[in-house]
Amino acid sequence: MDIQTFRIYYDTYYKTLCRFLNLYTQDIEVIEDVIQEIFLKLWENKDTIEITYIKTYLFRAAKNKVLNHLRNEENRHYLLENWFNQQIEDRKHKECFDLDTLTDLLNRAIDQLPSKCKEIFLLSRREQLSYKQIAEKLNISIKTVETQISIALRRIKDILSSSTFAFLWLFI
Repeated sequence: MDIQTFRIYYDTYYKTLCRFLNLYTQDIEVIEDVIQEIFLKLWENKDTIEITYIKTYLFRAAKNKVLNHLRNEENRHYLLENWFNQQIEDRKHKECFDLDTLTDLLNRAIDQLPSKCKEIFLLSRREQLSYKQIAEKLNISIKTVETQISIALRRIKDILSSSTFAFLWLFI
C-alpha cells in the first residue's frame, strides 16, 4: 500500500467510521483517538498486513478498539469507586476518627465540586440513581455522567486525603 492508497482509504472511510463509532459512544475525542489508532496501525503494518476487504477490516478494528476502550473505562470507574468505598470503610473503623467530623469533611469536599459535577454526584450517591437515569434526567450522555462521577470521586479523595492528615493532628 502506498501513501496515495492510504489517503484514499482515510478520506473514504473517516466520516463513516465516526458515525459508526457514535453508536457506541458520543465522546468525539474517543472516536477520533480510535480512528487515528486504527489508521496508524494500518500504516505501520502496511508491508505485512494482508487485507481482503478494507472496509470490513476498518469497521471491525474500530468496533473492537472502541469496545475495549469502553470496557477499560468501566473497569477503571469500578476500581476507583471500590477503592474510595474501602477507604471510607477503613477510616470508619479507626478509633481516632470521629464519624461526624468525617461526614463534615465529606460534605465540605462535595460542596467544593463544580455545580454540575456536584449535582451529578449527589443524584448518584444520595438519590441512588443509575448513570442512565441521571443521563436521562439531565439530558446528557452516560459518558458525561461517568466522567463527572470520576472527577467528583478524584477531587473528594484529594480533599479528604489532605484534610484527613490535618484532622488527625487534632488527636495527637
